[in-house]
Amino acid sequence: MNQAHYHLVFNHFPIIIPIVALVVLIGGFVVKSRVVKRTAYFIFILGSLTVIPAMATGEGAEEGVEHIEGVTEGRIHEHEERAELFAILSYFLGVTAAFAVWSSFKKKAYADYSGYAIIAYSCVVLYFAQQTGTSGGEIRHPEIRTENLAKD
Repeated sequence: MNQAHYHLVFNHFPIIIPIVALVVLIGGFVVKSRVVKRTAYFIFILGSLTVIPAMATGEGAEEGVEHIEGVTEGRIHEHEERAELFAILSYFLGVTAAFAVWSSFKKKAYADYSGYAIIAYSCVVLYFAQQTGTSGGEIRHPEIRTENLAKD
């Protein structure tokens, strides 16, 4: 496997795992279970950690595809910029989830508010995840590019 292959393997986790965590967290509020909420926070932390290998393999992936016909430096650069912002937002989501775990274990009065804030913030992060994933997909998949969709 080369760096581009590793990047394709790892880059899906930071997008999918927070979706799972969000569903679990909402479920924790619905069933009023601290254990389920804590599980969701740990899943968010895991999701933020998966950003590390996705980012670490990005440069190698770029080197592996930049010579392929139809791949442009502009698309790669746009994806890189979006990925950097998404990474920062994801790391912060992991930190806030760690804070929420701590506040839950310490039975702080604001523990549920932390959870509500994470629900809202994770929706923002997932928006940027979608933007990052789409810009990455557009590098090699012309069928999903905006200019091709406008022709329909």
